[in-house]
Amino acid sequence: MRVLIVEDEQALADALARGLRREGMAVDVAYDGDEGSEKVGVTRYDVVVLDRDLPGRSGDDLCAEIVGGVTRVIMLTASGTLRDKVEGLALGADDYLPKPFDFPELVARVRALGRRATPAVPPVLRSGDVVLDPAKRTVTRRETTLELTRKEFGVLEVLMAAGGAVVSSEELLERVWDENADPFTTTVRVTVMTLRKKLGEPGIIDTVVGSGYRVPAGTPATV
Repeated sequence: MRVLIVEDEQALADALARGLRREGMAVDVAYDGDEGSEKVGVTRYDVVVLDRDLPGRSGDDLCAEIVGGVTRVIMLTASGTLRDKVEGLALGADDYLPKPFDFPELVARVRALGRRATPAVPPVLRSGDVVLDPAKRTVTRRETTLELTRKEFGVLEVLMAAGGAVVSSEELLERVWDENADPFTTTVRVTVMTLRKKLGEPGIIDTVVGSGYRVPAGTPATV
């Protein structure tokens, strides 16, 4: 899942980014509304965690700019009144969380919004005997738990969520890594290679030459 945090309290923004990265998400940070607008203009985010009170472009204006596509918005604010919540949702935000909040609640809300993609993604992904649970951060094959790195898990999650469609290396890099990733490295190819080894045989990740990778829909279970 690719997440953007737009929050002018730098210490809070950085702390949230570290926490969400530990949850396996690819996270970018913007410290004002103008920077946030620039980032959403060039990257497709699954979820934007958006402070309502921002310097530069306001959180309200940025929310209005974002809504209407596949990106989901959760607004943060120091005011938790019903009126503010109604106003935030009226702007098109998908969720609203007053400060202070418990970090596990933010994680749960971000994950819930991430599942509301188009098309909708089921909460647990399955391909044959491989089962991936995004909430629990677990992957099992033949009921054996596999130990995957965060990036391996992220790549497998994106491929399985694609429902058999081909996913390019560029899209994997955008969805699983953050903006600091070097687009000219072989990091995606190497990650797919190590992931295949951990998944074992029979392989479920196909290489589509010149296009990318896919996990075929309806892969038969191995007994």
